[in-house]
Amino acid sequence: MKKTLDFIEKAAVQKPDLIVFPELFIPGYPIGMNFGFSMGKRTEEGREDWKRYYDASVVAGEEEFQILSEAAKKAGAYISIGFSERDAVIGTLYNSNVIFEPDGSYKVHRKLKPTGSERVVWGDANKGFFPVTETPSGPIGSLICWESYMPLARVALYQKGITIYISPNTNDNPEWQATIQHIAIEGKCYFINADMIIRKDSYPADLRTDDTKGLPYWVCRGGSCIVDPFGHYVTDPVWDEETVIYADIDMELPAACKMEHDATGHYARPDVLKLAVDDK
Repeated sequence: MKKTLDFIEKAAVQKPDLIVFPELFIPGYPIGMNFGFSMGKRTEEGREDWKRYYDASVVAGEEEFQILSEAAKKAGAYISIGFSERDAVIGTLYNSNVIFEPDGSYKVHRKLKPTGSERVVWGDANKGFFPVTETPSGPIGSLICWESYMPLARVALYQKGITIYISPNTNDNPEWQATIQHIAIEGKCYFINADMIIRKDSYPADLRTDDTKGLPYWVCRGGSCIVDPFGHYVTDPVWDEETVIYADIDMELPAACKMEHDATGHYARPDVLKLAVDDK
């Protein structure tokens, strides 16, 4: 939380309209940890580490959210933050992303399908599927990490007319860079790629399991950047460095780019292809 607030305060000096954080920034993405899970078995040490992560997860609307809401108001900006969400009623964890508005209000999106062994930590979204925030720059929305490999989920956002596609993620591979350029072109939107910097020393030193023992120094190298609706880099990917990326973006471009291609508009064939979305 302190790190998040420090970054917001630092960025706010530049009077930004939008500030974007990576996936699970609060309390962190535990790459390499398995929390003692194996097929049909669990360990008590892993259970203790999982409970520690559970306790560090955030309940939407409670104290931490009020602090972040005030930070958004103070900064006068829209703020997107990835966080591990703990459901206050049923207790399940969700890999979530929240977008705060400058008035302190917010919308939460829960990851539709946690990837791989993420499923032993976070549940499938049961609400908050495709929330969109209306801004002076147009509608903005987010898909978390590999949700962007779900073609129909992308279309569900495109159908809402998004001009900025926010992707909090933990993908530091070259294939991901090709993916985000493709999506920016396909959706005729700006793609904000907010990726994690994780070092081996980012983990608590007193974990009960030894999951992090064999990890390299750079567990996730980042690669954060911004891509325009033509698929060109507005800012080049940043690797192996924890920093704030600043950019001015031309919000006339998303509409102008749709002259020849609009995936859910004049370049669609609704008589042949339809998407049904149960957007609870």
